[in-house]
Amino acid sequence: MYDRMQELTTAQMEKIHDAAMDLLKNTGVAFNDKEAVEIFKSNGFKVEGTKVFFEESQIQKALKTAPKRFTVHARNPEKNVEIGEDDFVFLPGYGAPFVMDARGNQRQATMEDYDNFCKLIQTSPYIDMNGWMMVEPADMPHETVHLDLNLSNMLLCDKPFMGSPTSRQGAIDGIEMAGILWGGKENIKDKTVSVSLINSLSPLQFSEEMAGSLIELARYNQACVVASLIMAGGSGPVTLAGVIALQNAEILAGLTLAQLVRPGVPIIYGSTSSAMDMKTGALSIGAPELSKNIHMVAQMARFYNLPSRAGGGLTDAMAMDAQAGVESALALETAARSGIHFILHACGILGSYIAMSFEKFMVDEETCGLIRSMQKPLEITDESIDIDIIKQVGIGGQYLTHPKTFKLCRTEFFTPSLMARQNPDAWLKAGKKSIEMIAEDRVTKRLASYEKPEIDPEIEKALIQYVEKRKNA
Repeated sequence: MYDRMQELTTAQMEKIHDAAMDLLKNTGVAFNDKEAVEIFKSNGFKVEGTKVFFEESQIQKALKTAPKRFTVHARNPEKNVEIGEDDFVFLPGYGAPFVMDARGNQRQATMEDYDNFCKLIQTSPYIDMNGWMMVEPADMPHETVHLDLNLSNMLLCDKPFMGSPTSRQGAIDGIEMAGILWGGKENIKDKTVSVSLINSLSPLQFSEEMAGSLIELARYNQACVVASLIMAGGSGPVTLAGVIALQNAEILAGLTLAQLVRPGVPIIYGSTSSAMDMKTGALSIGAPELSKNIHMVAQMARFYNLPSRAGGGLTDAMAMDAQAGVESALALETAARSGIHFILHACGILGSYIAMSFEKFMVDEETCGLIRSMQKPLEITDESIDIDIIKQVGIGGQYLTHPKTFKLCRTEFFTPSLMARQNPDAWLKAGKKSIEMIAEDRVTKRLASYEKPEIDPEIEKALIQYVEKRKNA
C-alpha cells in the first residue's frame, strides 16, 4: 500500500521504544496515589516516594496480557461494538464547558444540553458509542454531576457508553450504576461495558484522581484509554519525535498499572498531543502536528499490538466556518485512515475543546458517514465489474435507464443529508441555505423525533434511587 504520510520503520519504532524505556528506568513516573505506589512496590518495582521506576521486562510482561481486541457491551446487545484490529468506533466530543450556536454565540452548557447530545447520539446512524461529559453542565453541582451524566448515558441511549473517571469515587459510582444496569457488579467483571479516559499529567505524572480511577476501573475489567495530551514546546519537547517518546513512556506506565491490578483488562493506547502555538502559548488542535501525531500513535499502538485512540473532528476555530471544516476533516480522516480504533471527539468540538456545537455535531457526524463509506473496501469481482453490461451498452450508450442502475441507485453510493448537491437554481429556490443553517434545522427535527429507548422500569427506578441516595449522602 502506498501512502505519502510517513510510515515508521521498525528501527524507528524501536528507537522510540528504547527512548521510552530509558525514561521509565532512569527518570521514572510519579503516581500521586498511595494505592498505586503500593501496587507497584508489592510487585517488585523500584519506588522512591511517589516515583516509580520500570524495567523493560516489567513493561513487556504487562504488554503480554493486554488484549489487542475487545467487545464493549451495550444494554441493547444489538449495539455492542468491537474495538481493535479492523474495527473502529466514532464517539462525540468530550469535556467542553460551553455551547456555541451556528452564529458563534457562546454560553455555558447546561444539563439539558447534555441530555440533548445523548439524544443525538442515540439517533445517530454513524456515532457508535455514547461519550462522557460531552459538555460540563454549569447548572449542576460539581461534586455530584457525574451521577447525573451517568444516569443520562444509561437511560437516554442504549448504545455502549464511556465511564466516569473524574475521581476514584466517580469511577466507583459508574461501576455501581453499571452493576444495576446489568443485574449485579459480578456480571460485569468479565464483561466490559464502558470505556473511560485516563489522562496522564505531562510530563511523566499521573494525578491522584486519574490513578485512583484507573485502579477501580481495572478491578472490574472496565476498559480504559490511557492517554497523553502533550503541548509540544510547553509540557513536552518542542520536537514531535521527543513528544512521541515521552507520551509513549507515560502510556506504557499507565498500562502497566492496569495490568498489575487485573491482567487482561482492556487498555487503549491513546494521545491527542499537538503543538503549542508559539505566538499565543495556547494548544493548537487544528495544527498539522496533531494529525502527524495521530498517524504515529496508530503505528506505535500496532507496534505493541494494542488498540489505539486519537482525536477526531478537532479544530481551533471559534465558529462553524471554513477553518473548522478544514481542520476537523483533516484530523478525522487521518485518524480513520491511519488505523485509530477509538476516535474520540469525532463530532461537535470547537475552539480547542472550549465548546460543543449542536450544528457542528451534525456536520461532523455526516463527515463520519463519508469516511465510513471511503473506508469500505471495493469489491472487485466478475459480478461487480459486470462486463456483459458494459458490452451491452457499448460505445456511446447510457446507463441511466439500465435495470441494474435502478436496482442499485439507492444503495451503491453514499447519500448525504446535509451537504448540498443541488444545481444553483434549486439552491436559490430552497432559500440559499448554508450548511450550518441546514444543520440547525436538522438538530431541531432530530430532537423532536427522539424516542427514549426501552428499559426495564425496575432497573430505571433503581438507577434513579442510587443517584438520589448518593446525592443525599
